Amino acid sequence: MKLTLRLLNTDEFSELPAAAEGVEVESKDKQLLLNGVAQSIDIRPLDARRFHLIAGQRSYTVEVLEINKTEKSITLLMNGKTLRWGIQEPIDLLLKEMGIDQAAALQAEDLKAPMPGLVLDIKVSVGQEVKKGDALLILEAMKMENVLKAPADAKVKNICIEKGQGVEKNQVLIEFE
Repeated sequence: MKLTLRLLNTDEFSELPAAAEGVEVESKDKQLLLNGVAQSIDIRPLDARRFHLIAGQRSYTVEVLEINKTEKSITLLMNGKTLRWGIQEPIDLLLKEMGIDQAAALQAEDLKAPMPGLVLDIKVSVGQEVKKGDALLILEAMKMENVLKAPADAKVKNICIEKGQGVEKNQVLIEFE
């Protein structure tokens, strides 16, 4: 399998210029290749989220802080520094070359219920422009209030639910233009 990793917080780590352009990582014949060059890397798990890595003459303690499958990113704490890496598979690179990734990034997907629950409040109205991270509605599930936020910058096309309504998992709550 071949992946390309790009350091997303390059402004904080200007000493890693190659990481900003991307590092191609490939596992081939039980060897790890970085940009096509075989690497001598020893990885030992410490627990479920932490591991020790020796690459060349350097030793690293690495902790996985977050894996975001939606944004295809991983955040690591590496020797005390937080590094956020974007992950691109070969299909992502092909779509980028074709210009298709930009169109998909500009369009927000409909907001669906992440779990069954009760709509306590709706914070937006039809036609309203929202920014990524804006609160859209409050969903009560398992006696907890969950604020559902906008996945991207968008315009509210339709609100498919009402305040006080019960919803099922994956039910469309809000549609975007």
